[in-house]
Amino acid sequence: MSAIPTTLRSIAFAGFTIVSAIASPKTFDLQDPKGVNAIQFKLDSILEPIAGTAGAITGTVTFDPSAIEATNGKVSAAAASIVVPNAKMNEHLLGASWVDAAKHPEISFAFTSLTDVKSVGANKWTATAAGQFSLKGVTKEITVPVSLTYLEGQFGTRLNKPELGGDLLVVRGEFSVARGDYGIKPGESEDKVAPVIQLTFALVGGAPKS
Repeated sequence: MSAIPTTLRSIAFAGFTIVSAIASPKTFDLQDPKGVNAIQFKLDSILEPIAGTAGAITGTVTFDPSAIEATNGKVSAAAASIVVPNAKMNEHLLGASWVDAAKHPEISFAFTSLTDVKSVGANKWTATAAGQFSLKGVTKEITVPVSLTYLEGQFGTRLNKPELGGDLLVVRGEFSVARGDYGIKPGESEDKVAPVIQLTFALVGGAPKS
């Protein structure tokens, strides 16, 4: 008689273990092996609209498709990787009066969860990430609207090595910050350098098959 409950307990434990393994969160590395990841930025001033990119992206996002709200992570860009078409302008942007890449080498956004999560298709969601944005040594709380696309089994396929397996997570979004809030020449030269920095990103994170 005692063998039946024991067997049932074993089956239940095995089932729980399987479900836990399937539902466990994965960590997606944003340091792209193909070197494609970058953040685009724009300062749309009257006289000299400026557009460029910041590459050298690092960071991770922890994601579980069964618990989207629990998604968390941090994305960083090397300040020294900022590039605009004009070389002299690029030098100024990296200098002490602007981004000060030598003293503040990292631009980052860190968040601990998502809100307003909505499914917009198969393995696709929109949400709001609230977290801390850091630029030129100043950190402020901001919210960023994001979209997430989970691509199961596509990590190796993207690298033309399907035998590797693994998953991908693509995180997209747009947001703006006032440069003056981060000590970047507040109120100065606004006809040539817009007071608002517009940022756009579409970052691919990889989780190789373990």
